[in-house]
Amino acid sequence: TMKSTTLIKRITSLIQDKKGYDIKIIDLKGISSLTDFFIICSSDSDPQTRAITNHIKKELSKDKIKPFQVEGLDHMEWILMDYFDIVVHVFKKETRVFYDIERLWADAKIKTIKND
Repeated sequence: TMKSTTLIKRITSLIQDKKGYDIKIIDLKGISSLTDFFIICSSDSDPQTRAITNHIKKELSKDKIKPFQVEGLDHMEWILMDYFDIVVHVFKKETRVFYDIERLWADAKIKTIKND
């Protein structure tokens, strides 16, 4: 299996391919038993949210990496893709502001990914 750090780089790159932005990596090791990392990004529209989600799923499945679970596809406001050690959150901008996940996990290490 791919190491977490490699997979994180891969996923953030796939998000950037589809113009996802405001990408943050939240390191939850030692803070949460749910997962080791959250990758959070924002999107401006349903088609963009769908494109980001489908692109991640399609590209990772080429490496035999499939999500354990994907939630939120019916409303496109907040997609959650569970890859066990890494959970990807694709938010519509307004929904992300509303839930403010970064504030909930403020005691975690949060890394911002610069857009290329």
